[in-house]
Amino acid sequence: MGQIAFVFPGQGAQHPGMGQSLYETFPAAKAVMDRCEALRPGTLEQCFSGTLETLTETVNTQPCMLAVELAAAAALEDLGVKPAFAAGFSLGEIAALACAGAATVEDAFSIVCRRAALMQQASEAADSAMAAVLKLSNEQVEALAAPFAHVWPVNYNCPGQVTVAGFADELKEFLARVKAAGGRGVPLKVRGGFHSPLMESAAQGLREVLAGFELTAPAIPLYSNYTGLPYEAAALKENLANQVSHPVRWEAAVRHMIAQGADTFVEVGPGNTLCGLIGRIDAGVRTLAVETAEQLSAAVKEIEPC
Repeated sequence: MGQIAFVFPGQGAQHPGMGQSLYETFPAAKAVMDRCEALRPGTLEQCFSGTLETLTETVNTQPCMLAVELAAAAALEDLGVKPAFAAGFSLGEIAALACAGAATVEDAFSIVCRRAALMQQASEAADSAMAAVLKLSNEQVEALAAPFAHVWPVNYNCPGQVTVAGFADELKEFLARVKAAGGRGVPLKVRGGFHSPLMESAAQGLREVLAGFELTAPAIPLYSNYTGLPYEAAALKENLANQVSHPVRWEAAVRHMIAQGADTFVEVGPGNTLCGLIGRIDAGVRTLAVETAEQLSAAVKEIEPC
């Protein structure tokens, strides 16, 4: 019998109004978002009525996304849908950390607030950006990036899709070469060259932040972006810090979960980007997006017979 994996999205899926229907419909979701609001007043207002410009600022994006993700996970579990595996993409990995029982809601949210500030500070130190490269292999993207001093493949998402990060001026020339090679470049709604060497100062700062928190062994397999494999408890803090300045091995993590028996992936939080990536990795698994109250209720009904 197959098993359920909860997967949590990263930056780029944020939008005004996110999480509001969950908050208004499910007491478990409201309780979690109220706990986040108590730690960072204004979070609910940004989620429900903030502008897209406000939500795209990294220092706002990450706490707001995390609050919605944790709320959706709490509502799902309150209704009896519990995961056998957890993984998150970039900031979503912190939501997965809490979902797997390795951190409290308060600690996960506090870590993300500090992480967001560090990453925004690193972003402001350089004119950097990110873009998804489609229709080319990993090897082709790596070869095209190699001649550039400040362009790196950073997110290995699924077959035919790799995200790159780097200096904005070099990315323009890189994307021109992508087009010439038959690929397509899509700029991302983020403000920084995340998961690249440009984030090394943020990674070091996060190491210092994490030293002040107590993280415990995950209760279920929790997958690392840095390795693409389940975490070992001793490596939690170091891998979480390394993740900020190193590539996300998303395709590897998904394939490993499937090999371990996962056949239903629930994207917990804004958007359905991860559902799309997972469908391209293996069209034989089921994917469900859960952001709104309506989507959550539908997902619970679909999963219940299993």
